[in-house]
Amino acid sequence: MGILDKHKAIETNATLLLILSFFVVTIGGLVQIVPLFYLDNTIEKVEGVRPYSPLELAGRDIYIREGCYVCHSQMIRPMRDEVERYGHYSLAAESMYDHPFQWGSKRTGPDLARVGGRYSDEWHVDHLRDPQSVVPESVMPKYGFLERTLIEGEYIQDLLETHQLVGVPYTDEMIKQARADFVAQVDPDSDYDGLLERYSGAQVRNFDGKPGISEADALIAYLQILGTMVDFSTFQPDASR
Repeated sequence: MGILDKHKAIETNATLLLILSFFVVTIGGLVQIVPLFYLDNTIEKVEGVRPYSPLELAGRDIYIREGCYVCHSQMIRPMRDEVERYGHYSLAAESMYDHPFQWGSKRTGPDLARVGGRYSDEWHVDHLRDPQSVVPESVMPKYGFLERTLIEGEYIQDLLETHQLVGVPYTDEMIKQARADFVAQVDPDSDYDGLLERYSGAQVRNFDGKPGISEADALIAYLQILGTMVDFSTFQPDASR
């Protein structure tokens, strides 16, 4: 009864309960936070992960603007059912250049962390134009206006500069060539060697199959790169961590 009496004394004394609760939370917080000050980097760098190309970055902004993250997560948890359905579990490094990250908290639709290359560009165009035409049970609204909305990329250099300010390693050369790279990625007849040197693995083609650069081009370029930067057939986690 001695322990129960002490427990009752704490529960019936609001001031004492508040002080003890604060003490417990403080200790727990310090245990989690203090070790981080002694680590040079909390994210294991993974070969292949790079900043988004200008077109991909513009597509990511459209993805955020249209609220795609509300229904689609981009985080595969290390559980058997998740990995079997979506692919290798998500790595922290895959989101290291995302501001903000798109992990999401709800899946009305499937996770998109590994969607890159799973469907053709034509499928994505049809899916955006009329989702129910390719997924009959889908509750996704139509986004056909994206392929009718052309973008010039006049502010793409400013966008890269902004991301550079928050730590994304865009070089001055990347920023200088941002507009040219933006245009080159949708034109397979252009001189895109510089683009591929700056953004290894960038996919160059007319994504929506129509003249001009549309918001659909940018969004599909972003979707098609998701989950493709890391070669998981050769990936070996750092056992020292």
